[in-house]
Amino acid sequence: MFNYIFSLFSNDMGIDLGTASVLVYIKGQGIVLREPSVVAMDKDTNSVLAIGVEAKRMLGKTPANIVAVRPLRNGVIANFEATERMIRYFIKKVHNRRTLLHPRVVIGVPSGITEVERRAVRESAEQAGAREVHLIDEPMAAAIGAGIPIQEPVGSMIVDIGGGTTEVAVISLGGMVVARSLNVAGDKMDEAVVQYFRKKYNLSIGESTAEEVKMKIGSVFPTGKETDMDVKGRDLLTGLPKTVRITSEEIRIALAEPVKAIVEVVKSVLEETPAELSADLVDRGIILSGGGSLVGGFPELLSQETELPVNLADDPVTCVARGTGAYLEELDNIKMSKRSDF
Repeated sequence: MFNYIFSLFSNDMGIDLGTASVLVYIKGQGIVLREPSVVAMDKDTNSVLAIGVEAKRMLGKTPANIVAVRPLRNGVIANFEATERMIRYFIKKVHNRRTLLHPRVVIGVPSGITEVERRAVRESAEQAGAREVHLIDEPMAAAIGAGIPIQEPVGSMIVDIGGGTTEVAVISLGGMVVARSLNVAGDKMDEAVVQYFRKKYNLSIGESTAEEVKMKIGSVFPTGKETDMDVKGRDLLTGLPKTVRITSEEIRIALAEPVKAIVEVVKSVLEETPAELSADLVDRGIILSGGGSLVGGFPELLSQETELPVNLADDPVTCVARGTGAYLEELDNIKMSKRSDF
C-alpha cells in the first residue's frame, strides 16, 4: 500500500541504458532526456568533469589527465563507478526533488547478459538513488514500445539494433519464445568504417566522424541514390590533416561484415522458431527498431534475405525507452489487481 502511495508522488522512470545513449521516460511525461552514454573523468583526482552531451564532445580530444569513456560496452557495464555516477546524474537531472522520494526505476537490459551482469545493473541503479529497480529484456521492451501486441497468441518478431547489441526475439503470449543477443550493432559498424579508412586511404578518423559518415551516406542495401561526402582526418603516412571524398557505395562495402553478422543471427532465430509461429510471421513480418536500424536499406536487405515483410517501427530510437515506460505503468496495474483480489 505504501509503495502505491509513494508512486503517486515520485517521478518513477524507465531507462534505456544503452551503449551509445541513455533515454529516460518519466511516468506521465514521456521521454524527457536523451543523451550520449559518455563520462569524462579526471584520472588524477578520479572526479567526474562532464556527463552526456558535454562529455561526448570531449571524445578523442582530451589532454592526458582527462579521459572520456563509455561506461557501457556491448550493452553491459564495463566501468561500474562511471555507470553509477552517470545514472545518478541522469536521475538527479530529471527527478522532481521537491517530492523528496526516491523513484522506482525500470531498466532495459540485453536478453543475453548473465545474472552477475544483471545484478551489476541493479546495484548501480540502487547506488544512484532508485527506491525499486525492475529489469526488462530489451527485445521485450522494444516490442512493447513498437506497439506489438505481445500478449496475443500469435508470433511477432522484433529486431532491435542498438549501439552495443542487436536483440532479436520472437514473442508470443507475453514471453520470448526464441531470443538471441549479438554483440554486433552500431558501434561495430562505426569500427568497420574506421578500419576501412585506415586500410584504403591511410586515414585515421575518430568514432564520432565514423558515425556521422555512416548515418549521412551509409547504407546496407543499394537504395538507387548514391551520394558522397568529404571526410577529414589525419594522414597515417605524413601525420598531417587530410581530406578524402567517400561514396555511399564504399561505406556499404565497409559495413558488409557487421551487417552480415546481424543478418545471420536473424536467420538463426527464424530457423529455431516453432512452425506455427513461423506461419504467423509470413503475414506479420519483422519489426525493426533501434538507432542502428536507421542506416539506409536495412528493411529492404532483411526482407530480401528472409523473404518476409520488414517494417521500421515508429521512432525506432525510442522504442526501448517507451517500452520501459509502458512496463512501469503496468506495474501499478498489477499491484492494483493483486489488492482487488483480497
